[in-house]
Amino acid sequence: MSLTRAVAAVGAAGVVAVSAAGCGVAEPAPPTRADTPHGYVEGAEETAEAQSRLVVADRETGAIRVLDLITGQVTEVGRANGVRGVLGDGRFAYLAEETGTEETGAEETGAGEAGAVRVVDSGAWMVDHTDHVHYYRAAIREVGSVTGGRPTGVHSDPALTAISFDDGTVHLLDRAQLDAGTVVRTGTVSGAAPEGSAVPWREHLLVPAARADRSADAVEVRDRQGQLLSTLDPSCPRSRGSAVTRRGVVFGCADGALLVTEQDGGFHAEKIPYPRPVPESERAVAFAHRPGSTTLAARAGDRGVWSLDVTSRSWTHLETGPVVAVTAVGAGAPLLALTADGALHAYDTATGTRTARTPLLAAPVAESAPVLPVIQVDSARAYVNDVATGTVHEIDYTDNLRQARVFQVGGKASYLVETGR
Repeated sequence: MSLTRAVAAVGAAGVVAVSAAGCGVAEPAPPTRADTPHGYVEGAEETAEAQSRLVVADRETGAIRVLDLITGQVTEVGRANGVRGVLGDGRFAYLAEETGTEETGAEETGAGEAGAVRVVDSGAWMVDHTDHVHYYRAAIREVGSVTGGRPTGVHSDPALTAISFDDGTVHLLDRAQLDAGTVVRTGTVSGAAPEGSAVPWREHLLVPAARADRSADAVEVRDRQGQLLSTLDPSCPRSRGSAVTRRGVVFGCADGALLVTEQDGGFHAEKIPYPRPVPESERAVAFAHRPGSTTLAARAGDRGVWSLDVTSRSWTHLETGPVVAVTAVGAGAPLLALTADGALHAYDTATGTRTARTPLLAAPVAESAPVLPVIQVDSARAYVNDVATGTVHEIDYTDNLRQARVFQVGGKASYLVETGR
C-alpha cells in the first residue's frame, strides 16, 4: 500500500441477523439462482452509496477501532499485539504485529505468534463492475492472523489476497474464505523483492522478484497457485512499492516505474523513466492515490514530491520541500501534502503552484517520529490522523481544504486506513 487499496471482493460476509421467530413471522428464504439480483452478496446489505469506514489502531495500547463515516459511530474491535502498521485492500485491514501470544483461532496460519499480521473485516466494501458499482455493508469482526515478518504490501482481487513480507515471501490467501470469515492460506511464493509488493491481477499474480544482481530484478507472471509462467521485460531494478490503477499495475523501480497492462490476452510491460537521473534517496518508494485513479503520488526525499500520470506515462516533480505524507486525488484534481508543521497543502500538478493551505495537527511532527500521520482519500473527502490526540480530520479537498468534520476515536490514532471506497 502504498499502501494502497481499492480492489474489493465478491465473497460472502457475515452479519448479525435479527430473528422474527418470536413474532411468529418466518424469515425470508435466501434468493434462488433464478431470482438472485445482479451483484447479490449473501449475508450483506447492499446500499445506494459508499459505506466508507476508517480502521484506526493505537500503537501504545494495540486497540483497534472502526469509525463509520456515515453514522460517526466508533466500534471497538479488539487489541493487536505490538501493532506497528496497517495496510488495507478496500475491505480488510491488515495490522502488523511485532510480538504477541494470543490465540485467534487460526491455528494453521500461526495466529498470535511473533511477527503476525492480524486481519480485521471492516464490514464495508464496494464491487466495481467498471460501468457501475455496488456498495455493501456487513458486521465488523476480527478474522484471524497470518505469520510473517514485516508486511510490505497487501493487494486483493475477488479470488486471491497476497500479503508480501520483507523477507521476500508472499503469502496467498483464499479470498472467498476470507470474506466468509476464515483465513485459509493457499500457497507461498519466495524470492520476491524484500521491499516489493505482489499484486493479484487479471486471474494471475504479478510478483516483483529479486535477482542476485538487484539491477536485474524483474516482474514475474505467476498463476493463482504461485507457479512461475513468464518473466516480463524490461526489468525493474530494486523494486519498491506498487499500485493498481484503471490503466494497469504500477511497480516502483530504481530507474522509474514499470507499468504492466493486459494486451491480446497476455501481459505487456513498459518503463516510465524518471525525467532525470534520480538518486536512491529521492526515488518514489511508496505510492498513494485515490483507489482506481490513474494519478499517483510519492515522496521525493527532502526535496519534494513526485506525481505520476499513468495515462500520459509521465512524471512531474513538485518542489514542495520535505513532507511527512502525500497522496493524489486524481486527474485534474489537487495533490495533497502534509508538512511537519501540521499543515495540509493542495498543489496544482500542472503548474506546481500551491492552491490552498490549512493548519490541522495540534503540534508539529518530527520526521524521525516512530509513527507519521497519513492522508487517506476517496471520491469526496480526505482524512488525516493526528497521531498524538486521537483525532481524525475530514477535509473537503474540492473547497480549499475546508475542514468538514472532526472525529475523536479515543486513545491515539497511530495508524489509519480507509475501507468501503
